[in-house]
Amino acid sequence: MEEQRAVVLLSGGMDSAVCLAVALADGCEVHALTVRYGQRHAVEVERARALAAHFGIPPQRHRVVDLGRAFAGSALVGEGEIPARARPAPPAGIPPTYVPARNLVFLSLAAAHAEAVGAGAIYLGVNAIDYSGYPDCRPEFLEAFQRALDVGTKAGVEGRAPRLRAPLVHLSKAEIVRLGHRLGVPFHLTHSCYRGLVPACGTCDACLLRLKGFREAGLEDPLPYAVPALGG
Repeated sequence: MEEQRAVVLLSGGMDSAVCLAVALADGCEVHALTVRYGQRHAVEVERARALAAHFGIPPQRHRVVDLGRAFAGSALVGEGEIPARARPAPPAGIPPTYVPARNLVFLSLAAAHAEAVGAGAIYLGVNAIDYSGYPDCRPEFLEAFQRALDVGTKAGVEGRAPRLRAPLVHLSKAEIVRLGHRLGVPFHLTHSCYRGLVPACGTCDACLLRLKGFREAGLEDPLPYAVPALGG
């Protein structure tokens, strides 16, 4: 497998956009993978297409996988309410926006695609610092999945398993914003709102963390918000 070829999980959100920019800055030939799974914020899929086009990823190297309504048990797929807050809340248990085993499924799809295209790396934009309590965003999960790749794939048993790259995992949201700004990420093309609203709601955890990141980075978020004042 070629280390310079990489599969990038591209949701259309801010973190995955920065992750894509990092992979390109690393000199990778990017094969982007976007998953539609019945999420409320499916507008991200269109933003992923726009981001891929912006960064010059040809259509044949951007695959959109449609899982239909493959997941249940999460507010992100319409089961329960998405919490509205005045400011980001520290994780207190696993929130209702957790989607059961989502990253496990996404990484499995990415691993299959990596083997198919001969990629030596898989990039994903998970973050374990400013996050919402998701267990599949932690370094321990990534380490466990890497072990699964090493022993559970043809490439792995041949000593060529793709390596997981999570360049944002230990960064704060402000650091992610600064990194994206430095790499020329078009933040106006991204979407973060869990409710899928345009303008963004400004009260869900994703909006609040994004607003907090831009504020602490000393930069202005180019997206419009229905309730921007509550980002403080």
